[in-house]
Amino acid sequence: MCASGGVGLSFSKPANCKAHWLRLKSDFRMAKKVLLVYAHQSSGSFNAAAKDAAVEVLAAQGCTVEVSDLYAMKFKATATAEDIIGEVKNCDHFRYAEETKLAWEAGKLSADITEEQRKLTEADLVIFQFPMYWFTVPAIMKGWIDRVLTLGFAFSQEKRYSQGIFKEKKAILSFTTGSQESMFSANGINGDMNVTLWPLQNGILHYCGFQVLAPQIFWAPSHAPAEVRSTMLEGWRTRLQGLLGEEPLSFTPLDCFDGEKGFLLKPEVCEKHATKEFGLAVGIHLGKPLPPNNQMKAGV
Repeated sequence: MCASGGVGLSFSKPANCKAHWLRLKSDFRMAKKVLLVYAHQSSGSFNAAAKDAAVEVLAAQGCTVEVSDLYAMKFKATATAEDIIGEVKNCDHFRYAEETKLAWEAGKLSADITEEQRKLTEADLVIFQFPMYWFTVPAIMKGWIDRVLTLGFAFSQEKRYSQGIFKEKKAILSFTTGSQESMFSANGINGDMNVTLWPLQNGILHYCGFQVLAPQIFWAPSHAPAEVRSTMLEGWRTRLQGLLGEEPLSFTPLDCFDGEKGFLLKPEVCEKHATKEFGLAVGIHLGKPLPPNNQMKAGV
């Protein structure tokens, strides 16, 4: 019997199984640095337990894990001119993206941003661990995204999406919800979780080039009995053992879009997909039904 320990990966033939484990071993040998960006106020929280589990399991496999505990660090969430050391180019019309690009090029970003960019540069895998607030990340984590993923460092007009700067890195969202899984379904009151995840996974992570792994979602642990929470954590521990060997989610490559025509899908791509039942992705749906679990599972 062979199980991958990861989501969506299993093999029935011994030869394939051996090849899979050799690949996992290679992944961990070559990709040993993990950055865990963590946002929760309490060390007694379920999120803290999920964070600790990740550190323990990955470290046991030889990974070096750095944790950015945003609340403990009192990380500044607001993107302002204070993020730049010295004078800005245009103080009358301050434009954060352009000014921080210049500051990054000149080595004049604030020390807290520079340190997080160092961690990110060195990381092979980035885990974002957080409680979902208002259908997105907490403000302090959004501030990390706004301030650390600066123009030039994390993306550019030429280097984004499948051609993005971080295309050799993997990233995963690991988070808790306050609502039950049924409430985030296609006919649930909160709407389809795949739709909720599209701006985060496509608009931030994939935009910067990350290979985005299927999310780790802990459904309403605060409403679950202790034994269910323990089972959730055990499932996360099992998945972590093969996390770096998982296949990422699928996104439409940048070269499928015509940059000279507003980055619309090229006619030949639309024609090729015309007879398909579903759209290409949650956001790029072509007016068709959304592909099921496009943002939840690899290979769909």
